[in-house]
Amino acid sequence: MRKALRMARLKRGKGRTGNKGRFYKKSLIMLLLVASIPGLITGALVYSMAGGRLEKELLHSHNSQIEQRAKNMDAQLTNLELLLSHWAFDSKFDYGLGAKDFKQDFSIAHDITKTLVVMQGSNTMNKVVGLYLQGGPSAVLFEPEYGTLGTDAEEAVYDELLQTKQVTFWTEAAFDPKRPQAKDLTLVHHVPGGSLRPFGMLFIRLDNERVVDMLRTMTPYEGGSTFFLQQNGAMIASTTGNDRESSFTAALREQIAAKDTQGGSFFFEYGGMTYTVTYGTFSRIADNWTYVTASPISSITAPVVFISKIIFGVSLSALLLAALLAWLASQRIYSPVGRLMAVLMEDRPYMQEKEDEFTLIERQWHHLSRESLELHAKLSEQLPYVNESFLHQLLQGHLYAYSEEELLSRMERYKWRLQGHEFVVLYVQLTGMASLAGKFKYGDEGLVTFAAVNMLEEFAAKHFKQSKAINFHDLSAGLLIAFPSDSDCKAELEAFREELTNAVNRLLNMRLTIAASERTNQITQIPLAFEQVKHAASQRDFGSDNQWIDIDDERQTAAPGEEEPPYPFALERELVQALRAGQETGAYELLHSFLEALSYKGAKEAHVQQGMLQLLGSVQHAMLVSGIKPTRLFKCVNMYEQLSQIREPALIVAWFRERVCEPFLRELGERSGAGAKRLIEQAMIFLQQHYMKDISLDHCADHIGTNPFYLSKTFKQVTGKNFIDYLTELRMDKAKELLRESTLKINDVAEQVGYQHSYFNRIFKKLEGMTPSRYRELSNSE
Repeated sequence: MRKALRMARLKRGKGRTGNKGRFYKKSLIMLLLVASIPGLITGALVYSMAGGRLEKELLHSHNSQIEQRAKNMDAQLTNLELLLSHWAFDSKFDYGLGAKDFKQDFSIAHDITKTLVVMQGSNTMNKVVGLYLQGGPSAVLFEPEYGTLGTDAEEAVYDELLQTKQVTFWTEAAFDPKRPQAKDLTLVHHVPGGSLRPFGMLFIRLDNERVVDMLRTMTPYEGGSTFFLQQNGAMIASTTGNDRESSFTAALREQIAAKDTQGGSFFFEYGGMTYTVTYGTFSRIADNWTYVTASPISSITAPVVFISKIIFGVSLSALLLAALLAWLASQRIYSPVGRLMAVLMEDRPYMQEKEDEFTLIERQWHHLSRESLELHAKLSEQLPYVNESFLHQLLQGHLYAYSEEELLSRMERYKWRLQGHEFVVLYVQLTGMASLAGKFKYGDEGLVTFAAVNMLEEFAAKHFKQSKAINFHDLSAGLLIAFPSDSDCKAELEAFREELTNAVNRLLNMRLTIAASERTNQITQIPLAFEQVKHAASQRDFGSDNQWIDIDDERQTAAPGEEEPPYPFALERELVQALRAGQETGAYELLHSFLEALSYKGAKEAHVQQGMLQLLGSVQHAMLVSGIKPTRLFKCVNMYEQLSQIREPALIVAWFRERVCEPFLRELGERSGAGAKRLIEQAMIFLQQHYMKDISLDHCADHIGTNPFYLSKTFKQVTGKNFIDYLTELRMDKAKELLRESTLKINDVAEQVGYQHSYFNRIFKKLEGMTPSRYRELSNSE
């Protein structure tokens, strides 16, 4: 490390300027000034002689470009006028539209919409191309799709444009009465074209941003302004947007009003700046527009200044290069001592010191030695934290790219003595947060884990010479232990387990599950051992208290034919049906019963978690069937990941109720009224009690006192399924239950669920993808 510091300082010192004394500094500054004066004079002369002529040429070119861009702009606006006039005289916009009912004659409305869409896409400046028709019971507006006006205020805006004497004209109008300041530049043409009694109008609303962009092409400089004036003096478009009546714009309009000519250019002084102003006119329909553009001269002549600066810079650089060569030659004399002083003194000035360089070198060397010792001490203090971070990455498998030798070298660097040693990994898991007698509540996982890890380290230091605990901050921790290869660690592990368990039970009122890995003599096998003990901990008895799991013992005593507890399909179906019907109390009772069934007779934690995850999938499927998207309801949260992290029954029930059931029931309640839910609940109860009989929609509607149409519609809204689909699903579920749990013949099963034998086989195979006999065979084999 010290060698690296010295190399870094040496590199910085090589790039620094050596110091020789005050006289040397003054002489060097004088030489640089004298060498730079000719270059400065040359640059100034070039700028003064060539700058003025180039400025005139640039201004002339600027005015010519503006005139050309004004012609292009005039051509664009003319094309818009010709386009709108062409369509206004088209036969599809004649008097026949006034008597049309567009709701019935939807093909005509569709044709008009297509025409308006084509017109709208013909020019990039078009924001909306619309058609307004005044005849009929209510005004009709195509923008470009068919619609009606919502308020009288909106209709008044279009009526005002329609009642003008001009057949076609340009205007600025606010089409939203709530936003009178939001005006669009609009071209209007009455329809039918040439008629003295127009009943509607075609209009093109231009995109304000595109209009501003078009105007800015005439002044592509910062600080300028461009706008259009109508013949009556009103401003109709401007690059300044809503700030049209600024003092700058008002002063500029006064200057132009004072001119007798219809076009030209002049200089304009305002706010301490000089602007070049170009203006001209072009004819619009029934009007003449004046375009005005003002650009600061400083922006136009910026290339001249830039070129002059380049000339000046090149001249100055050539002179400085000669001075630099002389300076570098003088530096060689003092370079060895200067580099050494630069490395030792770093960025501190030293030529003002009264002592000589070698005394300063000696003093600085002692200072750096003391700094090195202090850094070494700080590194020793931080070593345990670095060691913990390294072990955390090792257990998680993030160091898989390292070889055994590289990992061994790093662990020895962290003070591990590993010659002739083997490793054991322990995984410690805390449970009991939901216990009423616990000292902690939900949300204190980090605090509880911290306290448990402190105990873990204390007892590990007492029993083992080399060990390190890793805090996972989620009610779990890891412990890496290094044993001599010739020692038996089982007795020591047993004593450690007893003391740690008693301490955690007594002080934290929590329960412990400890899983111990096999012994391994390879560091690269530690991540695999850690994964094994984590998996072993997930196989703990779900209802037990403290547990000790030794992988060696588990493999020897594991029963090859151990059966998993049966999955409660009937409770799942009843719970899902209760949620669909909005039965909150019944759903929560069934949720408790479902978890109790999963946890029956010493079920493993992994089995219970898998069962709850299966239930979560079934509930989400019910949501999708009901037309509710789980991703929206749960705000894209990974519910499976959250549920898999919970290990205690009470917390699982609380989480499932709060995060799954309540949002589902609340969403269902918002989608359907209480009366409809009660009606469908009665229908579902009737179906569950009589599914084995010949039931129809009319029969069920008569039973609950409603009509078949309302029952069918409400049933779909509440459950998300059709009546017949729900009845078929209910019968199939009952049939599968009988096939799994009874020895009835297929004919008898069909009669039990209300089907004839032949039809039952066909519909079962269609829905399940296999025959009833094949389903029974697969169920029995599983």
